[in-house]
Amino acid sequence: MHLIQTLVFAFIIAFGLGFLAQKLKLSPIIGYLLAGVIVGPYTPNGMNADLEIAEQCAEIGVILLMFGVGLHFHFNDLIAVRKTALPGAIIQIAGATGLGILAALLLGWPWTVGAAMGTAISVASTVVLTRILSDNRVLHTPGGHIALGWLIVEDLFTILAIVLLPVLMSPDGANLWQTIGFTFLKLTGLFLIVLFVGQKIIPWVLTQVARTGTRELFTLAVLAIALGIAYGASELFGASMALGAFLAGMVVGQSEFSARAASEALPMRDAFAVLFFVSVGMLVNPTNILSNWQLILIMLAIVMLGKPIIAFLVVIALRKPIKLALIVSVALAQIGEFSFVMASMGEKYGLISEEVTAAIIITAVISITLNPFIYKRIPPLLKKIENSRFNQYLSHGKEENRIQPVHEDSQRLIVVGYGPVGRTLARILEDNHIEPVIIEMNIDTVRELRNNHKLVIHGDATNTEILRSAGIENACGLIISSMAIPAREVVDAARSIKPDIPVTMYSFYLRGIGSLRAIENSIVVSGEESAAVAMASHLLRQLGATEEQIDNERKRILNSLKENFSVQPD
Repeated sequence: MHLIQTLVFAFIIAFGLGFLAQKLKLSPIIGYLLAGVIVGPYTPNGMNADLEIAEQCAEIGVILLMFGVGLHFHFNDLIAVRKTALPGAIIQIAGATGLGILAALLLGWPWTVGAAMGTAISVASTVVLTRILSDNRVLHTPGGHIALGWLIVEDLFTILAIVLLPVLMSPDGANLWQTIGFTFLKLTGLFLIVLFVGQKIIPWVLTQVARTGTRELFTLAVLAIALGIAYGASELFGASMALGAFLAGMVVGQSEFSARAASEALPMRDAFAVLFFVSVGMLVNPTNILSNWQLILIMLAIVMLGKPIIAFLVVIALRKPIKLALIVSVALAQIGEFSFVMASMGEKYGLISEEVTAAIIITAVISITLNPFIYKRIPPLLKKIENSRFNQYLSHGKEENRIQPVHEDSQRLIVVGYGPVGRTLARILEDNHIEPVIIEMNIDTVRELRNNHKLVIHGDATNTEILRSAGIENACGLIISSMAIPAREVVDAARSIKPDIPVTMYSFYLRGIGSLRAIENSIVVSGEESAAVAMASHLLRQLGATEEQIDNERKRILNSLKENFSVQPD
């Protein structure tokens, strides 16, 4: 009964407060955190929902969330950001730990307390980072990839710290280097098994399940893969479940089942991810705010000023653009589940007190609440920089993901997606001396096109920065060539930059096509409509109809479909 009661209270109150926050133009995350405070054990006369159950359900949300991220994140993306993410994460962790030691010395505490405290608050939250990047449509951009790669390095550091802490605190002089070597061996084994062995087995399993034609079996298979690998990574290899789920998602994402897995098997991820924020809110004891306010302010200064400043300077030092440095540094200016794990370990071995752990929890809630607001200030800040003498630094460094301005004597048209339709249209444009600029999510396709000297941008076309990088300001049109692409979101982003750009969209299903056709200066092509006309024409020819009869029937079909489907809402 505790499970049902906890889920009912959490979902209902989180929905109500999240909706209210959205109406007030605030982040729904604030509503979810407040819902956790209300149902938590520290609220007088509260509902006393079961915190342990909420945390376990939240863990499912983290697993499904990271599996979904992995579906769109290829191993090559991870390798591509290693030169920034690896040194950046290491330097930031060391810097935050150093600031923790300095804070402890100022408070008159031993430096070991500061080291444990600084290390605990040096790592960001997986859920918060992916949520912030997704909400702002930058998860699948160079900045998003660096931030996520940075987080994976922090995750690996957390695993190593958890494994080594008992060894360091052991009085029997356990072999430190042997433990480090064994930990790296296990993590290497996890990567090899999931990414290379799993790449052969998982697609084969999904193929067999798909051939059964049973939808629920396919959904169950994907959930079993995500949860099973996540649990196995934790129990057998000592890794976090989030890392295991991410690796599993990368394997499925490189197969032909990526889109189906994302659409069919992950409808629960958002609901369970909400429970993460609820469970964090349930940890809050309001009385700790008054008693620990000085320590909380110090921690907030480290998390929301020290960490992002260090990250910003590291990214700039690696000769990356200011925009990318801001995206990475602000996204990491928060703490969450990893910090709780590190704090509990530190408290277990007497390195930090219960007071410090309570302050870390409050700091996490405040930083999670403020992070979306701060992130929203990046575009206005960049505009100010653009109008200042620092504008020259906005684009310094190597930026492969940007197209040069179009020549005055040529035309350019943006094609979103490079599947069979996009490939065909791009060829036709080239044959007619119009430069196609491809926007594509698949990094392997992007690299193949670049090797063939094609104009291509890697990223999500719903993001305005990706569209700007493709040169939409000078484009004569926009083509959305796949039904898997959220056409309305792409058009809205494109029209926010260039309101009069002509748009051609592809939508397979007629249902819901009406709102797309209502968009001014746009053409929508339906796969169902084309199939109906083509099959009808073929049938009439078999029946001996004349071309005039076929043409009349074609017009009648188009008019009928237009009447029945043109006004259907999305």
